[in-house]
Amino acid sequence: MPNFKNPSPPADGYRGRFAPSPTGSLHAGSLVAALGSWLDARRNHGKWLLRIEDLDTPRCISGADQEILRQLLACGLNWDEEPTWQSKHQERYKKALERLNQLQIIYPCTCSRQDIANVLEARGVMTPRNQEMVYPGTCRPHQIGTYDEVERSSAQVAWRLALPPGITMHFEDLVLGKQTQNLNREVGDFVLHRRDSVFTYQLAVVVDDAEQKITHIVRGADLLNNTARQMYLQRVLGYQTPSYLHLPLVLDEHGEKLSKQTLASAIHTENAQQALQELRKAAMHLGLRDLPDGKETTIAQWLLAATQAWDRKITSS
Repeated sequence: MPNFKNPSPPADGYRGRFAPSPTGSLHAGSLVAALGSWLDARRNHGKWLLRIEDLDTPRCISGADQEILRQLLACGLNWDEEPTWQSKHQERYKKALERLNQLQIIYPCTCSRQDIANVLEARGVMTPRNQEMVYPGTCRPHQIGTYDEVERSSAQVAWRLALPPGITMHFEDLVLGKQTQNLNREVGDFVLHRRDSVFTYQLAVVVDDAEQKITHIVRGADLLNNTARQMYLQRVLGYQTPSYLHLPLVLDEHGEKLSKQTLASAIHTENAQQALQELRKAAMHLGLRDLPDGKETTIAQWLLAATQAWDRKITSS
């Protein structure tokens, strides 16, 4: 078992990030995540990094990454280091997968989603809508060893992380408070590398956060359910664990999370007044009040006031 001691903070201070997927332009929900993470970095006098998460190429739209960069700059949300693209860092994910193979805690899986659904249905397990299916362990071997051909055989199988029994993760969200998740019961052995040779979000985000020395992760509450498994991966791989803060989601008229999948409209940032109006709406969703609303206010002035308001909100929560 890995050593689960609390990691020490990095020496170079606060490092946050915004990590959009280039599946379309920024919408109101993604701007809330961008603004919240930017404000938290600024209130801590830290660095804010931009990472384009473009590993899932079938879902990526050509040119969307450049449009996202343009929208962020139009809103005054400047980054402090050169942006990175996940697609340029395949080798670091391969090395992490091989490390897990050496630790003898991954195994190949040939199950399709339908296979998993059929097994769960036969066991009387119903998965609520919009929730992941808990893997029933169909392909898990009785004894897991080291596989000699992980990379070569990855095109035919998925690779799952074998969880030891009784893994319950506890962590403190900086806004939502104490969180607990039993990984065995609520997630099951999860995929790190898909059958179509794509590294999963769970592995890539953990590796990238470690490589970039991210200390604070501010993101939407839709990703809260991923945090426990990512923390477990961090500890297994010997990485430091960042602090987490999950922001309230922007919902559509049907109560669904606003997303590109639900045809969310792009924010309007063609001129400064439009960008400022989009920022004001995002700030309202974050619970920030009494911000400048005059036409003479510049984006830079507004962002300074928003940073001070965010500091007051976080300090009093």
